[in-house]
Amino acid sequence: MKDRSTAPATPVVQVLERAYALLDELAAHPDPVPLKELAKATGLHPSTAHRILNDLTIGRFVDRPEPGAYRLGMRLLELGNLVKARLDVRDTALPLMRELHRLTHQPINLSVRQGDEIVYIERSYSERSGMQVVRAVGGRAPLHLTSVGKLFLAADDPARVRAYALRTGLAGHTRNSITELPRLERELAQIRVRGVSRDEEELELGVRCMAAGIHDDHGKLVAGLSISAPADRLEEAWEARLKEVAATISAALGHQSVAR
Repeated sequence: MKDRSTAPATPVVQVLERAYALLDELAAHPDPVPLKELAKATGLHPSTAHRILNDLTIGRFVDRPEPGAYRLGMRLLELGNLVKARLDVRDTALPLMRELHRLTHQPINLSVRQGDEIVYIERSYSERSGMQVVRAVGGRAPLHLTSVGKLFLAADDPARVRAYALRTGLAGHTRNSITELPRLERELAQIRVRGVSRDEEELELGVRCMAAGIHDDHGKLVAGLSISAPADRLEEAWEARLKEVAATISAALGHQSVAR
């Protein structure tokens, strides 16, 4: 019997396999490649290659700089930069997250924004925290119910915050959830002044969080660092250290803070 654990993985959907082959062939050429050459190199009928390339062009994964010739598109660069940024943040943050966990003995979370949610991309924790981690790495949560999510909303202009509220309806998860736009706007104004945000049992009863932002070399908010703890164990003294760690990570990413 063939050992499936060592067999190379192949796409279940045939059109994806063909699209991968076309992208790989385009990646091997610095200049635009004619359709006939792409079809021959990939073993596809020209009409099939044309149909797939047309769909990839619509998605901006492929460009057509001239009739009948193709090259890799800007969408791949955008996605590549996004992946690189997240990997850079994670690799830079993880050692400092572990230090912060040793200080607090509570879960330390690294999250990024994806649409109207945050996504947990790394966590440092142990059983000593006395708190069960409900959302694993890869888990998601609404922006307005989380400390990190509020950081991202605070970085948006008022019109974008109102649009977010309209899209989501500011649905709540607990009795403490912020479900009214005026109250959310007041809290976001405070976050802009303090540079740190809170989740006061708004996502889960019994759990409080504090978060500080991580910025890249362009000053853009790219991630948030947060401490989660049982509601009666979150210590105010951790806030200053949390901000210091977030600033250190930001500096490692090339961010230059502006003295106030």
